[in-house]
Amino acid sequence: MSAVGGHAVVIGGSMGGLVAARVLSGRFARVTVVDRDALPEDAQDRRAVPQGGHVHVLLTSGQRTLEELFPGLTHELVEGGAVPFDYGSDLLFHQMGAHRIRFSSGKPGISLSRAFLEHTIRKRVAALPDVDVRDRLAVRGLTGAAGRVTGVELDGGEALAADLVVDATGSSGERTDRWLRAFGCQTPDTVTVKVDVGYTTRLLRRRPDERLLDDGLLYLMATVPPHDKRAAAAFPVEGDRWMVTLAGWHGAHAPVDPEGFAKFAAELPTPHIAELMDRAEPVSEGDARKFTYPQARRRYFERLRQPPAGYVALGDAVCSFNPLYGQGMSVAVLEAVELGRCLDRSGTASSEMARAYYRAAAKVTAAPWQLATGGDFMYPETVGPKPPGVDLLNRYVRQVMLASHVSPDIHDVMLDLQNLLAPPTAILRPATVVRSLLAARRSPARR
Repeated sequence: MSAVGGHAVVIGGSMGGLVAARVLSGRFARVTVVDRDALPEDAQDRRAVPQGGHVHVLLTSGQRTLEELFPGLTHELVEGGAVPFDYGSDLLFHQMGAHRIRFSSGKPGISLSRAFLEHTIRKRVAALPDVDVRDRLAVRGLTGAAGRVTGVELDGGEALAADLVVDATGSSGERTDRWLRAFGCQTPDTVTVKVDVGYTTRLLRRRPDERLLDDGLLYLMATVPPHDKRAAAAFPVEGDRWMVTLAGWHGAHAPVDPEGFAKFAAELPTPHIAELMDRAEPVSEGDARKFTYPQARRRYFERLRQPPAGYVALGDAVCSFNPLYGQGMSVAVLEAVELGRCLDRSGTASSEMARAYYRAAAKVTAAPWQLATGGDFMYPETVGPKPPGVDLLNRYVRQVMLASHVSPDIHDVMLDLQNLLAPPTAILRPATVVRSLLAARRSPARR
């Protein structure tokens, strides 16, 4: 790995920023991560990550990539209490009125809290000899001239010169656009899809050997759109706890109070979570937390004619997904890897490198964005630019989901798509279409 420059600055110390720092380490002589929040010394939720205390999913693609970047990470997480699982055999996935058929998929997952994952990776990154992680520092703006970013200015007036600035600040995009306009640069076109998602989470005590009903280890439920907009999840996490999240689209949000939360669970079409709540005590009576997510947002940096040299955006700053699909962390990891590859090919943080990176990031983003927005548009209340043909495609996707109730092969295809191991076109292969339409007839949901 050849050196690209002397100093890189990463704005934002959450998952995207931390993985970006790991990728930049060795490619730059020094890497500085700055975050305006106070970064805890243990696995605690952070105020600056309001969705952090809810169920998170690390997809197989993201887990495998993190293991390559941080060898031994999975073992370290499991030693700390995370629960490994197989997506095909250990996950009870109730969708479109029935459970998907279970089988050994060979697609590994790991169940843990976002705080524990982020804390473990932050320790790994901070231990790198060329990386400095600094908290309680807010970035006021970028420094440089038209066409080139040369560093950042902090709120206190301190300036950090940099050959590359990575913007991993999050999903709003307002600061990013303001910074780009200050340099006379074009801002990216933005598309939003209003989904009005809200979810509420409670922590329950768990016996170390406890599994859900039907011998499942994890439980996911998505109801039948467009009439039922609810979703639910129960995942085992470190500390011998269950993390139970009740959620929904377009106002179908679970209450925070214990009685309302229990009522929401009891009215779900399957009893698994209600029965779990009946037998498991809450960690704390007042620990319920709620998060709302009004709209998904994709920003088309790849359309910029001349992106500034010395600057790239990454993670939610590029695309913020509906969190119910669990794609955000894994996409940020894959984008960071693409940034490293583009730097290696270019050898410099030039405008041409930035343009190449944005094209690569767009390829990473396109498939999960298509999957997520396609699912969101199963609800007529969803507002946004609807891709041509999405209604017809969704009618076929319903048949694929029904087929996954009885066909391990079709379930495996669905897992490949959801774990970003295959493109969305995988379900359109002729053999898959035929098997799906035939198997869908045998789904128990048909009865």
